[in-house]
Amino acid sequence: MSSTYLYGANLHANGIRQHYLRFGDSAKSSRQPLVLIPGITSPAITWGFVAERLGQHFDTYVLDVRGRGLSSTGPELAYDIDTCADDVIAFIDELGLDNVILAGHSMGARFALRAMSRGAKGIAKLVLIDPPVSGPGRREYPSKLPWYVDSIRDCTRGADIETMRHYCPTWSDEQLRLRAEWLHTCFEPAIVQAFEEFHSVDIHQDLPNINVPTLLMCAGKGGVIQDEDRAEMIDLLPTLRITTAENAGHMIPWDDFDGFFAAFEDFLGKQL
Repeated sequence: MSSTYLYGANLHANGIRQHYLRFGDSAKSSRQPLVLIPGITSPAITWGFVAERLGQHFDTYVLDVRGRGLSSTGPELAYDIDTCADDVIAFIDELGLDNVILAGHSMGARFALRAMSRGAKGIAKLVLIDPPVSGPGRREYPSKLPWYVDSIRDCTRGADIETMRHYCPTWSDEQLRLRAEWLHTCFEPAIVQAFEEFHSVDIHQDLPNINVPTLLMCAGKGGVIQDEDRAEMIDLLPTLRITTAENAGHMIPWDDFDGFFAAFEDFLGKQL
């Protein structure tokens, strides 16, 4: 990793161990904090290549969501959206962060949005990166559960990058190697519950509660957010700003690294 990687650490918040990676410049600790919540099967380390670049501009924290990576896991824990949103709130409170840019990808965007709805404090801006907008009475999320479960089980037994290439054929060898190394840390029941909640929990109800500048970044080729979804979300949150990474699928920075950063436009107040 580049010099923007500072360290990995653990803290106790919301009753569990929360592990995170921090990226930035220790000589510029006054930089605005950015907290990034990855998606359903993405331990923090797999977002390192993105966080390195963010760390050039922000004091960047990438979370291991409970049931993933090095954070607490196991059958005794709850994995519902409200509990995971409370983890985010407690993490920010425990570190005493303020003026935070709270960003989440996919499932992480749903958790970030719910955290705001549940009273997260110290948030200056919210970034929702291609969140699943499925829910009761809505169309299904385009990915299927076996894609996640089968790949986790392969990695639990021991998988190499060629096995991972079957699931993610466009990824680089380095990205596949990280996924093969870390996917086994994703606790299968946590992943199953999160996926099921993509269809049983409607996040649209949270949008009218948002009172900070909010960016919705859509994947142009992801199929997750469609034109009618954009229109509905604008109706619920008229101040919502929407951009699109036209050449990327749902895993936007994996598909189009530069296009991902370009899709922030000037929302973060920095040229990324």
